[in-house]
Amino acid sequence: MCLSIPGKIQKIYEEGSLTMGKVDFGGIVKEVCLDYVPEAKVGEYVLIHVGFAISVLDEEEAQVRLETLREIEALGEEFGDA
Repeated sequence: MCLSIPGKIQKIYEEGSLTMGKVDFGGIVKEVCLDYVPEAKVGEYVLIHVGFAISVLDEEEAQVRLETLREIEALGEEFGDA
């Protein structure tokens, strides 16, 4: 199973021959490769898998996925390692 996390692009820049970006994951900003989504723009949401943006999401879809992740986190806190 693969997991991808939505994040919001804060900055886009070139590093060598790669298009890179700073992406915000709810307050945690990471550097990711944006080469697979050349259409992505600052302010848009992208799905990130192992440091690579693999698709662009609209904000509504990103919020739905983020809410699902929050629900999973809450369940983990409620049930712990049970």
